[in-house]
Amino acid sequence: MRLSREIVDHVAMLARLGLSEEERERMREQLSSILEHVSRIQELDTEAIPPTAQVIALQNIWREDEVRPSLPIEAVLANAPESEDGFFRVHAVLEQS
Repeated sequence: MRLSREIVDHVAMLARLGLSEEERERMREQLSSILEHVSRIQELDTEAIPPTAQVIALQNIWREDEVRPSLPIEAVLANAPESEDGFFRVHAVLEQS
C-alpha cells in the first residue's frame, strides 16, 4: 500500500509534526514500507495459534510472604517533617466550602 502525500500530511498534522519536503517524502516511503510488511503478516493463517500476551513463559520469582517484625514507629517517623499520635501529619489538600 503506497501512501499518498495527503495522508502523510494528515498524520503529521495529527502528530503535530512540522515536516520539510524531504522529511515528508521519506515518511511517505517509510510508512508505506511498514504498511506493506503489516499486510504480509495479515496474510498468514493464524487460526491455530492461540492469542497470547506473552510469548515467553513467565515464572513467578517473588519470595513467599512471611510475617516479620516491622520497623518501630519511632524509626518510621524519625525523618517525618511532622507527626501526630503515631501518624504522618500532612497539610489538607481539599478546601471545605
